[in-house]
Amino acid sequence: MSLKLAYIPTIENTTLKITGSKSETNRILILQALYPDISIENMSNSDDSQLMQKALQSDEMIVDIHHAGTAMRFLTAFFAINDGREIILTGSQRMQERPIKILVDALRQIGCEISYEKEEGYPPIKIIGKQPLTRQIELKANVSSQYISALMLVAASLPKGLIINLQGKVTSIPYINMTLRLLEDVGIAGTFEHNKIVIPPNTKKLASKITVESDWSSASYYYGIIALANVNVSVTLKSYKKQSYQGDSALAGIYKHLGVKTAYHDHSITLTKVMNDVQMPETLDLSNSPDIAQTIVVSCFGLKLGCFLTGLHTLKIKETDRLQALKVEIEKLGGVITITNDTLCLEPASSIRSDISIATYNDHRMAMAFAPLALRTSINIEDPDVVSKSYPDFWSDLKKLGFKIL
Repeated sequence: MSLKLAYIPTIENTTLKITGSKSETNRILILQALYPDISIENMSNSDDSQLMQKALQSDEMIVDIHHAGTAMRFLTAFFAINDGREIILTGSQRMQERPIKILVDALRQIGCEISYEKEEGYPPIKIIGKQPLTRQIELKANVSSQYISALMLVAASLPKGLIINLQGKVTSIPYINMTLRLLEDVGIAGTFEHNKIVIPPNTKKLASKITVESDWSSASYYYGIIALANVNVSVTLKSYKKQSYQGDSALAGIYKHLGVKTAYHDHSITLTKVMNDVQMPETLDLSNSPDIAQTIVVSCFGLKLGCFLTGLHTLKIKETDRLQALKVEIEKLGGVITITNDTLCLEPASSIRSDISIATYNDHRMAMAFAPLALRTSINIEDPDVVSKSYPDFWSDLKKLGFKIL
């Protein structure tokens, strides 16, 4: 199945409300499972968050989280400290190729009992839940922040809390800070200083109402649309704030270089195309916000700009190898990309081919990142329903902007 986006010369000024942040929702769902008096508003309607809810409510021996990487990491920690619970945590074929060893080794340091059902270091895993008696964990600092956040979310429920010592340079700091701030919002103390995270045990009843901010990763596609659109157009996105917990809010600063102005209101942002000269910085480090790399690359390609991005090493273990996928699909359209384990270099394009079919590799961000190119050429998106992983309303929202979906 594929979806055709016909070329459109411009978009309509529109106001949209995007679903709540998947990253925030999934963190708060774990906290709610540990502290049931917490309530959640503006929860993400993504597949990943629905799978997380279903898994937390399940009493089955086998829990299958399909493609939901965040759920795999967070639930590994949650079930590992759930005393007396025995489960097998599994997922899709791609999930069984995504490493979990770093988190398993960290949990084993405090006495958790986890074993591998198939290949060493990868799901599915068998977990026999128990309450850890020690509180010190050491792990490399340059790993996916989801491993670290998984430990942080369960830390206060442990008898002695948790001290996490990070070794080396920390990557994805905003996601660690997001977790820390959400813990604070529900009344859990914690500190993150000098590569050490300290979360003491919680001894009081927690009751809070948490409103999830809308998803900045999803907002990235509208930054891409405005960047590629004609002047005098704008889109307002509801339920956003200037002091965001989400690292992808860096979009506002990055897209200034691509002619997009961000205006902040009380509970929304307005993106407007401006006539400034567009030119990317010589190097853009995305180590704190790698999930917006695909959108940025496609925006630059559509504007016939080059870019050099660094800090991308975690993209190789996402839903697909996103660096390789970007290279293959951009080159179908006539671009030239060079990748390493950590970097991507896009050369300025001389032309953009029409009616090319873009493979999405079971990756929601591949589908949504390429969609804005309909403002420059007609394009086909394979397996369009993959967007439901994080943003089920994406295609219907594009129609509100005037996109022609055939």
